[in-house]
Amino acid sequence: MVGIVLLAMVAAFLALRLYMVLGKRSGHEQALPPKPAEERLAPILAPRTQADQAVEPVNPADSVIDPDAAQGMRAILSADPSFDVARFIDGAKSAYRMILEAFWRGDEEELSWLVAPEVKEAFAAAIAERKEAGHTLENRLISIENAKIVSARLENRTALVTVHFTADIAAVTRDADGNVVAGTLEDAVTTNDSWTFMRNLRESDPNWLLVETDEAA
Repeated sequence: MVGIVLLAMVAAFLALRLYMVLGKRSGHEQALPPKPAEERLAPILAPRTQADQAVEPVNPADSVIDPDAAQGMRAILSADPSFDVARFIDGAKSAYRMILEAFWRGDEEELSWLVAPEVKEAFAAAIAERKEAGHTLENRLISIENAKIVSARLENRTALVTVHFTADIAAVTRDADGNVVAGTLEDAVTTNDSWTFMRNLRESDPNWLLVETDEAA
């Protein structure tokens, strides 16, 4: 009985961690009427005025939403008044770190709370292959240089948002004896990944799951 209670506590804690990094609202905010999608996107997508440009040059790379994703984001914002773009980006960065570190450790239990079953299967297969070879990973996520929403869509009240991450990662693979077989911790390598997160807006569960990973160009 004690074991069941402990497992339930662990499950609740892991679910809370993902809730805290993706799409969280504090619960202490005053309830305000949601702004229209166009108004909420305007500060992110609208071109700056000439006065703004005189102070700071416009750099399209600074935007957290690619223009091609704007229409999909409008649909999601209209369907989910609680969605906050800046908070989502911050949460996506945290999820990126949590998922990578869980994969590097070979922690399949933690991955099961963060990713969809299909993605977990792919991660589990890679972890099993690594264990069979007697290899361990000594990787470190040095920094996330950029995170941008490059695609967004709403399918039957299911929101899917693809984020392009540019990150610096130091990676080392060791054999069973601890010898380095690949990589180095001295130099970080720039990586580009496109991860797609999904949430069913019909459900009260605020969690987003990683449903697809791709290597970005």
